[in-house]
Amino acid sequence: MTTQPVHDGGALIPRPEKTFPALRAALAQVAPSRLAEMTTERDTVFTMATQANSFGPIAMFQLKWATVIEVERFPDIARRLHGAEYAAQTLEREDPAWRAAMDEIREIMDAARAQVASG
Repeated sequence: MTTQPVHDGGALIPRPEKTFPALRAALAQVAPSRLAEMTTERDTVFTMATQANSFGPIAMFQLKWATVIEVERFPDIARRLHGAEYAAQTLEREDPAWRAAMDEIREIMDAARAQVASG
């Protein structure tokens, strides 16, 4: 008989550094299905940074993916986010539950971004 591991609600992995290799390795652990998306976006962002002669796009890329990983490190928070995203995509905008879902998404992402920025 196979049993699923029990998770205590803490972080699955430590918060990674904001370098591309560390972010990629962390994403591979917490949300491997998004690796192709990250790689495609990285290529686009690095091209933009080169064309603009600016590190701004790279810094935004790092912040975005560090925030995604921050959410995914905590399964309960990730489930809340994904549930709210599903509701936001399937409900009518006139439905009060749509606004509640959007508020939940913003709250989760803002909190994760603040953790990444302070940590």
